Amino acid sequence: MPGNPLPDAESLLASLTDRMRSAVGPATGLVGIHTGGVWLAERLHAALGLKLPLGTLDVSFYRDDFSRKGLRRNVKSSDIPFDVDGCDVVIVDDVLHTGRTIRAALNELFDYGRPGRIRLAALVDRGGRELPIAADFTGAEIEASAGETIELTRDAAGRLALQLTRN
Repeated sequence: MPGNPLPDAESLLASLTDRMRSAVGPATGLVGIHTGGVWLAERLHAALGLKLPLGTLDVSFYRDDFSRKGLRRNVKSSDIPFDVDGCDVVIVDDVLHTGRTIRAALNELFDYGRPGRIRLAALVDRGGRELPIAADFTGAEIEASAGETIELTRDAAGRLALQLTRN
């Protein structure tokens, strides 16, 4: 998109895939957070040749701001179709910001069992952490002001793009 100050999401995904390739094995469980994290996890799962089926999480009910913000539209169901106990799990999200979404994902993941290890992959780390959470794998670190939102979009052909919105 002309004038978009953000890097190409497809290039960042290729970079993220390369960073993860030597660190994950076929028995690694990949779990994407709805919605952008699932889009990324689908692509990573195929590119990395993982054997366990892809898992998905919708953390809406686990958010610590649920009572203040309420339920967001289009709540999806969570599904982890592999045994989490003792498994090496990588949670995938599109944009890592405050860390609250990841905290919620960890809480929900433990409802499925006790993983042997949990790591985090994010396409973009925009900083601004409110919790002590860090990504193990990132496509890029991008600074954004408090009044800006970075969002991952996907077109009808499945091509990913980053969009910057000023609130």
